[in-house]
Amino acid sequence: MEVLSKDMITRWLLPHLPLRTGGRRLAADPAELVGAICYKLKTGCQWRWLPVKALFTGEPLSWQGVYYHFNTWGKQGAWKNMWLTNLRLHRRALNLSSVQLDGSHTLAKNGGAAIGYQGRKAGRTTNALLLAADQGLPLAMATPQAGNQHDTFELERVFAELCELLEAAELRLDGLFLNADKAFDVSSLRQACARRGIEANIPRNRRAADWQTDDNTPLAPELYHRRLVIERLNAWLDGFKTLLVRYETSLQNWLAFHWLAFTALLLRKMTNPPTS
Repeated sequence: MEVLSKDMITRWLLPHLPLRTGGRRLAADPAELVGAICYKLKTGCQWRWLPVKALFTGEPLSWQGVYYHFNTWGKQGAWKNMWLTNLRLHRRALNLSSVQLDGSHTLAKNGGAAIGYQGRKAGRTTNALLLAADQGLPLAMATPQAGNQHDTFELERVFAELCELLEAAELRLDGLFLNADKAFDVSSLRQACARRGIEANIPRNRRAADWQTDDNTPLAPELYHRRLVIERLNAWLDGFKTLLVRYETSLQNWLAFHWLAFTALLLRKMTNPPTS
């Protein structure tokens, strides 16, 4: 059930989280506090059902105290900063021979921000665009949109947000190969990629309004097949039960759980010894 070891939390997470969120000293072990938040992320339990007595070896925080720190750090942008810092520190270990773009619809049960009815899911959903490295590791997530929108809704703005996150992590955009399925075959995305020196490896969509029979847009089939690794990322994210179905009404907290999950996936991959 352990998402990250206490040593990993202490080394890679705590330096980027402001521990003094009020005027008083935190009585509980900060690493165990973050571990309790990771427990919530992994199990998907309600905040009030956090087994705080089992999660803290010393003086335990109440579930309200754990939530208070999680929510406050989210408001301060600490979870996002933690993710970007770790991504920057480990960027040389990432395989960026290609990056994968895809959208993800998540059922939302409690309402809240950026939620809309999506017929394919027969329910209210939140839609978000993700970028993954060639290993399937997460790179960036754009601000979620209401699920009744198509993946290409305001795509130019959303894609710019993804690119800004990569630049904040000091990842070079110029020369990247971007794979996406034909649903993303729109001129706005191709033009946005061209402006940034990104090679858009997207098959032509015959249903697109600007499709032409004599179009000679290049496509690298072998590279395009790497797009499937983003399904590996989706499977890894589904392992965090809090992300499987959205119960968080706050968009800020929904994103915060993703930044924490991204960090956990990255650190577990980067710190695992290579197998023969």
